[in-house]
Amino acid sequence: MHSNEYRKNKLSSMKKNTFFLFFLLCSFHLGAGELQVIRENFLRTVLYDNQDERKLMEILEKIPPEKEVSDQVVVELHQRYATPASVVEQLLAALQPDGSWSDIDYSDRKRSGWNPKVHADRILTLAKLYRTPRSEFFDSPRLCDALHRAMNFWFEKKLECPNWWYNQIGIPKTLGPAFLLFEEQLSAQEKQEAVRVMEHSRFGMTGQNKVWLAGNVFIRALLQNDVALVQAARDTIASEIVTGRAEGIQDDWSFHQHGPQQQFGNYGAAYISTMATWSTVFSGTKLAFGRQQLDILYALLTQGYRRICWKGNLDVNVLGRQFFHNVQHHKALTLAFTALDLSRADPAHRSEYTDMTAENFFPDMDFTPLTGLYHFRKSDLTNYRTLRWMGSVKMASTRVIGGESGNGDNMQGYYLADGAAYTYVDGTEYTNIYPCWDWRKIPGITSYDTLAPLPVLQWGSYKNNSAFAGNVSDGTEGLTAMVLDREGVKAHKAWIFTPGYMLCLGSAVSSDSSCALATSIDQRLKRNELLVLENDSWTPVTGTQHMAVTGLPVRFFHENTGYIVLQPAQCVAFSGSRTGNWHDVMEMYPSQPVSQEVVSLYLEHGSRPRNGQYGYLVLPAGTASEVKDFPVSSVRILLNEPAVQAVSTGNGKAFFVAVYSAGTEVKLSDALHLSALTPGLYLIRQEAGKWKLAVSDPTQQLSAVSFKVNKRAYMLDLPDGTHKGGTAKVTL
Repeated sequence: MHSNEYRKNKLSSMKKNTFFLFFLLCSFHLGAGELQVIRENFLRTVLYDNQDERKLMEILEKIPPEKEVSDQVVVELHQRYATPASVVEQLLAALQPDGSWSDIDYSDRKRSGWNPKVHADRILTLAKLYRTPRSEFFDSPRLCDALHRAMNFWFEKKLECPNWWYNQIGIPKTLGPAFLLFEEQLSAQEKQEAVRVMEHSRFGMTGQNKVWLAGNVFIRALLQNDVALVQAARDTIASEIVTGRAEGIQDDWSFHQHGPQQQFGNYGAAYISTMATWSTVFSGTKLAFGRQQLDILYALLTQGYRRICWKGNLDVNVLGRQFFHNVQHHKALTLAFTALDLSRADPAHRSEYTDMTAENFFPDMDFTPLTGLYHFRKSDLTNYRTLRWMGSVKMASTRVIGGESGNGDNMQGYYLADGAAYTYVDGTEYTNIYPCWDWRKIPGITSYDTLAPLPVLQWGSYKNNSAFAGNVSDGTEGLTAMVLDREGVKAHKAWIFTPGYMLCLGSAVSSDSSCALATSIDQRLKRNELLVLENDSWTPVTGTQHMAVTGLPVRFFHENTGYIVLQPAQCVAFSGSRTGNWHDVMEMYPSQPVSQEVVSLYLEHGSRPRNGQYGYLVLPAGTASEVKDFPVSSVRILLNEPAVQAVSTGNGKAFFVAVYSAGTEVKLSDALHLSALTPGLYLIRQEAGKWKLAVSDPTQQLSAVSFKVNKRAYMLDLPDGTHKGGTAKVTL
């Protein structure tokens, strides 16, 4: 959503679209009757006139509406709220003779959370009430007069935001539906002005921006009764329901925008919810999406988005630059409405859409749970789900951008893709923690431990300086690993996922700075006391406590999750109140202190460490007794060195190996020796008396991996092309 992208892509995209649409338009003949169906379908989506959404609306209405809303997905979610008559009366009473509202700062120049947008939002709210038969303001002369005045104020002032997105997407997307709802009352001059507002949107750009722009052109086409333009807009929208492009849906069912950057929660969430709406708008007409297009949307929602939602909350690792109030819950709820929209347009997959909604919001319903490990290889993101908990790891590499800031969003997210690792049991572990986070200790990352302000990222900001970031898995368990090489910090970081725990390893930890280095185990909202096991009894942690882990593993427990530090380390535990400011995270919010109770665990590596290491377990969905009695001997760290990390589980029946250097020899057991001729990630498991091996190339550069097991040589071809980073398997 930045101006450089728009200027760069506008001309070339328009040329391509003109050529593409010429041929498509020749094949469609949309009649007046179908155009009316499309118009009615669209207005129905604006008025949210669907009885099957009642249960979700009940959940939404329990959430207090936000006062400051910038994200388009959340804006549209808020448009679903019923507007009390008292609020309407206040709006009508406060409307000035010139059609303005005195509480709106029309001179605002913010690039995010632009205040004049509130004026457009109010116009849409009033227009919906004017056209809703069950509303007490239906066909109200007072409302009619207010709408004329408010619209004409906008027409006369021609307000513009410094951020092009509002002018060309946000404002037309808000006012366009209002114009259609109020169309019969518009004078010829007002309709002409309405069309001028909509003409700020033109076909162009890529990904979700392209879809938004085309949707606004579609609205203009309805205002002008332009059948050809309706068809052109539909075809432009549908042209983005594809995979394999640089931006948009990736073939691993993640979503990219602004380059090779995972944008599940930002542009991607807007994309899938918008496409679901369009699927219902065109349903039942010649312009309905085809089977192939519906199958792509189905896979994106059920194989992509369903994995990253947990109990009605979106994973923090997929939020991108959007750390708004209640963002995890708002985005997940939007996806539930999306599933309902798609189920109406695509009844063939209705049961799977129902499963996704039930899993997140109606667990008392019958549904098939989604479990297992999945790695989004295009986005360096691992997701792991069991019946009791979910975990994820976000990385960056020379292939994948780690994150961005822009328009005052995500001012603290400098380390968001350096191995951020979250675990969820109830899904709200990190809800709204962001102003009170220590952003240098995002769970899982290794970073400088200093009070110096974090640098602010820019658009498409950074990649890790290593291609080594990937996963090997058998679908049930797996190993994710990365080489962190950024800002003078280097580390080999690995995460092993099993149904009972997440094992986290680090080796080759080093830095070239006098600033101390630390690895964060976790940092989340405090729900109960943070406990440490001392002399076989649980003792609360108060304030900040430093402790040396030299002998037996040190065990901690909080709420429903345990932590066990396995290797010698200097450990710091914190439990207490922190004060922060939402404005420091998202500049659209006013500067206002907020305090929260937080717990934090991290390991200190000191200044300029060389070849440091760490090892710890995270045990979600457990009890204090289970953490106390957990047999650490069942998890054997065989090697945690710069060249290789190797772990044995299941009483020697499973081995997880991350090999960073070619020609590495690893003795896994007396009966099992691995010689890795090329770097890679290995999972070796004994099943039915046979050893089965899975291997992947985390650099996504090799066509084959070479290794020996017990001196027998193997060379396995790896999945190529769009599937680089996938797993190859062999029975030894």
